[in-house]
Amino acid sequence: MTRTETDSLGTRTIPHDALYGIHTLRATENFPLTQRRIAPSLIHAYGYVKEACLQAAQEHTPWPDPLWNGIQTACMELQQGKLDQHIIIDALQGGAGTSTNLNVCEVITNRALELLGHPLGTYTVLDPLEDINKFQSTNDTYPTALHLATIQEVQKLTQTLTKLQKNCEQAEETWSHVVKVGRTQLQDAVLTTMGRTFSAFAEAFARDRWRIYKCEERLRVINLGGTAIGSGLGAPRTYIFRTTEMLRAKTGIGFARAENLTEATQNADVYVEVSGLLKACAVNLHKVCNDLRLLASGPDAGFGELHLPPRQAGSSIMPGKVNPVIPEAVIQAALRVQANDQLIAQAAALGNLELNAFLPVLADALLESITLLTRAAHILDDYCITDIHVNEERCRQQVESSIATITALASRIGYHAAAQMLEQARTSRIPLRELAKIHHGISTETFDQLISPEHVTRLGDK
Repeated sequence: MTRTETDSLGTRTIPHDALYGIHTLRATENFPLTQRRIAPSLIHAYGYVKEACLQAAQEHTPWPDPLWNGIQTACMELQQGKLDQHIIIDALQGGAGTSTNLNVCEVITNRALELLGHPLGTYTVLDPLEDINKFQSTNDTYPTALHLATIQEVQKLTQTLTKLQKNCEQAEETWSHVVKVGRTQLQDAVLTTMGRTFSAFAEAFARDRWRIYKCEERLRVINLGGTAIGSGLGAPRTYIFRTTEMLRAKTGIGFARAENLTEATQNADVYVEVSGLLKACAVNLHKVCNDLRLLASGPDAGFGELHLPPRQAGSSIMPGKVNPVIPEAVIQAALRVQANDQLIAQAAALGNLELNAFLPVLADALLESITLLTRAAHILDDYCITDIHVNEERCRQQVESSIATITALASRIGYHAAAQMLEQARTSRIPLRELAKIHHGISTETFDQLISPEHVTRLGDK
């Protein structure tokens, strides 16, 4: 129930029904690190890259039609996720991604052989290196697949952020009439509205959405066709020009071949730039979720201005306790993304001379960051923002008794008079509304106008 395969290091036995081969087997033995496989998005992207490269090779030195049909079908199945279970090596690996490329080559080869009715491992018919890696290198196919996977995942993140932004804008409209205490340095400051609070959230996410959408432009430049170090060694000139065109046609993404293939093969700073934009998004999610936790704290002994949707029991010992688990989970995802950004920067800096050997850890961190942000934004939107409620009575009570309210009167009665009235209110327990009328002749109607949503959100004093 096994088959025998040979490489330059010797001979090994492979399970007879395995689509992978000897190179993959050695990689699984050499890299038992994370026990986590390669990101599916990178595997699927590799299917597109291989098909584009092999299509260009087919134009130069064609395979017979039956063989070519089997190769194309295997590539498409890889793109569709049908062969994921056969890409078995660890996400972290030595060799600059060579093990990933070889695992892909072996799986495409054996799946094509299987489709054509040949025994697996019949490399005299179709060979992983001679055929499926024809005119290619790991050093141009791996980064190109990473560019494609990142673009595709970034597109999903952009869509999720767009939806989150729109729901924050809806909350802005829904709660625009609720005046609340605005705080600076966690101290009462001036009056604002709950609508304004959500408008700030929406604007931050809009900025993230735009930045991340634009980062796709940085990723469209690829080094495909450069083979080992960007010189195109081993590849026909016509093939080098056709591969990028083929990938562009198959994905619908406007890829362009790098003008300097040598530079594009050496340097990984584009991933650092993209990761920086992802980190900015993580920082905004982190900040917003911390604000939500504060505003919903209590509910009786804290701010208590928001009611977050209850998602699960919060304690095994305290009855009735409900924790802000969604903001807490999103913050943890954001922390991981911020940590990944430092990892990506370090990995990119570790490139030497003509190649960066640390792309696997960079790829794992980058794709994890995008996936985490997409999922975090999704649960924040669907499980929190969509069904959030404002405690209007709590907000009203705090407005009536807060130093923030006296600030609304300061422009009319003066800073010192306002400070004296606040001190009197605190010692006498007489409401500010009554003191304003007694000492400064401010009617109830005028007082209400000064703390109205229209007044506290007006740009400047009238």
